[in-house]
Amino acid sequence: MNIQSPAPQMDQATVPHADMANAIRFLAIDAVEKAKSGHPGMPMGMADAATVLFSRFLKFDAADPSWPDRDRFILSAGHGSMLLYALLHLTGSAEVTLDQLQSFRQWGSKTPGHPEYGHTAGVETTTGPLGQGIATAVGMALAERLMNARFGDGLVDHYTYVIAGDGCLMEGLSHEAISLAGHLRLNRLIVLFDDNQISIDGATSLSCSDDQLARFTASGWSAARVNGHDPEAVAAAIAQARDNDRPSLIACRTVIGFGAPNRQGSEKAHGAPLGADEIAKTRNALHWPHAPFHVPDAVARQWRAVGARGQTAHAEWAGRVARLDGAVRDYFQAALKGQLSGGYDDTLAKIRAHFLQERPKIATRQASQLVIDVIADVLPNLLGGSADLTHSNLTRARMQTPVQHDAFDGSYVHYGVREHAMAAAMNGVALHGGFIPYGGTFLCFADYSRPAIRLAALMGIRVIHVMTHDSIGLGEDGPTHQPVEHLASLRAIPNLLVFRPGDAVETAEAWDCALRTPHAPSVLCLSRQALPVFRGGIDSTNRVARGAYVVIEPEGGRDVTLVAAGSEVSIALVAARLLADDGIRAAVVSAPCFDLFRQQPSAYRAAILGSAPRVGVEAAIEGDWARWLGDGGEFVGMTGFGASAPADDLYREFGITAAAVATAAMRCIARSRIAAVE
Repeated sequence: MNIQSPAPQMDQATVPHADMANAIRFLAIDAVEKAKSGHPGMPMGMADAATVLFSRFLKFDAADPSWPDRDRFILSAGHGSMLLYALLHLTGSAEVTLDQLQSFRQWGSKTPGHPEYGHTAGVETTTGPLGQGIATAVGMALAERLMNARFGDGLVDHYTYVIAGDGCLMEGLSHEAISLAGHLRLNRLIVLFDDNQISIDGATSLSCSDDQLARFTASGWSAARVNGHDPEAVAAAIAQARDNDRPSLIACRTVIGFGAPNRQGSEKAHGAPLGADEIAKTRNALHWPHAPFHVPDAVARQWRAVGARGQTAHAEWAGRVARLDGAVRDYFQAALKGQLSGGYDDTLAKIRAHFLQERPKIATRQASQLVIDVIADVLPNLLGGSADLTHSNLTRARMQTPVQHDAFDGSYVHYGVREHAMAAAMNGVALHGGFIPYGGTFLCFADYSRPAIRLAALMGIRVIHVMTHDSIGLGEDGPTHQPVEHLASLRAIPNLLVFRPGDAVETAEAWDCALRTPHAPSVLCLSRQALPVFRGGIDSTNRVARGAYVVIEPEGGRDVTLVAAGSEVSIALVAARLLADDGIRAAVVSAPCFDLFRQQPSAYRAAILGSAPRVGVEAAIEGDWARWLGDGGEFVGMTGFGASAPADDLYREFGITAAAVATAAMRCIARSRIAAVE
């Protein structure tokens, strides 16, 4: 559908639209030219649409970019970061100064090559990997509707806007994300598609013939196409999208590199500076005779007025918050801050004590469900979900009800078979604020979620991934579903806590660690098979929080140390008893989280690992186990893919048994003694 009717302006501009938009264009052009690196084409093409959005519609306060009820603006096409930096600067950002624009892409600047959350105020999420922005925005729009259902229009009433490009929509992630958004009818989500028909290789027709409007419509969206350089057409489309019962796509037909006589409309405008000669011609073509980085006073004042326009709405919102009943206000603010409720500590302690006393032999995925069941009662800001594996992941608490398009008061999201969209949407929920998101799938399918998990680690946000069926112990489903390399792969991601608890007690402690870590995501790798509790009695210390700890310390010193994780701790304990029968003193160390163990003081790590030879045990490939085992150590685990058979048969056939561990220990001891003699 084509929209041409004008929309009423929200501000009476005193400066022509073209000058407002050209300020964005030339700040982008000049910054990329000075850096000799960057992407000027998208900012030049989308400057008109962005000007309309910011000057007429976007609810924000440049003086407080973290105001909770602001509209969210997501630059999914993150390579065009100078569009966002120019807007932040022009509207009055205290951080994105002219000096910062002139330091674009340089060490220590607030203007890196792609927008980074937590690095630059006003950047809502880290973007650059295409498709991540639009998928994360789905989570933000979902969180807005969920918070609105709990607190009403007076406290939560905002939109999520996205600028996305062809690359974002080509990525498979976008299909998962738009399908989920359409199903949930997230009508506060509006995507402005930079429909310039150009990608890096050239015309998009080289690789893509999709009818994007038909595609979005089929997923339950409203979709329209407008001339992206006609401000009134863009404004009319946004106005209509805001008054919709579905999410909206506005395909803005634009010219990449708009205004550059020899580059516009070509892939040559995408990812390289225009060069001095072309910049001069562009200045002439767009009637912008100003020096690099100079914005005329009248234009600057008008943009500053845009940045200040939201101050009234912000103040009125703050007044409504101040007038709330004290308990409601405390609940609202605690949710926004992601705090754990006052009843959480006692609840977690009770379920942990129950496991210690009852010593149940259950799968850690079952233990996890028991934890979720009790903490969901005391954490109203806990938002669960699963990628169509609820009854396998065991991620839904008894009290949780499904989130639906007509029931946003629910607290459990059925994400469908959309692992990647789930992971990205959970990032958006966490970034928006108000909820602590967790979601489940099989550990093997971490591969589908990995790009979003990596971004969560990069951004430092609390997102909890419950990944069950964590080894060959899942059995008959075979090697396609048996993760062998995934633990090593996930452990390689900086700032990601990977937990592999070995029993119910460690599972409760791992959940506690994940919930108490606000600046890192976590992965809980949980077993399908039942595991015995190997700790008991009264113990109030969260031992998982240290990453690794001693389970058994033999009297008289160690001959060998057996280090194991997850389900293999039980195997190590049996191996220690076998060794004891032969007079060998074996310590057993449980290592549920290498990442936390790495953070401990060196003296603690040395005390736990000891000086005796070490054997590592895990039903996975070796990965970075060598660091903990040393040159004299030996690893008992997987060296290839699994197979289809019952779990006990697989452990026997792949040599991950107590007898094999004991034999490896004897070899290590023998080598150590020979080396000592030599």
